[in-house]
Amino acid sequence: QVQLVESGGGLGQAGGSLRLTCASSGLAFSTYALGWFRQAPGKEREFVSAISWSGGNAYYRDSVKDRFTISRDNAKNTVYLQMNSLKPEDTAVYYCAAGYRLRIYQRIVRSINYEHWGQGTQVTVSS
Repeated sequence: QVQLVESGGGLGQAGGSLRLTCASSGLAFSTYALGWFRQAPGKEREFVSAISWSGGNAYYRDSVKDRFTISRDNAKNTVYLQMNSLKPEDTAVYYCAAGYRLRIYQRIVRSINYEHWGQGTQVTVSS
């Protein structure tokens, strides 16, 4: 049974930092691209960042470039999202997702291409 479990969310201040962690089990981790998506109240789920299964390629939505960093540790079956310079508009539920051998950008940014999802972790940024 595949499980993705996010942690590290919580309350942060504008300009501050949080690090999200997603621990996985039950899948061949190194063959999956890992992505982070977020959903704010009343809005659709949106792509935040993703990393290829080798870790060689990272992708970000424009609004988080230079602030967020995604990384993965295949030995620990874990993916991280380091979020710096937080803004109130980063407030959302953040979801971790795994997509088998996703590699093309146009596919990586679409949530429909991810087979496995975590339950989400709330991130709230106060101004």
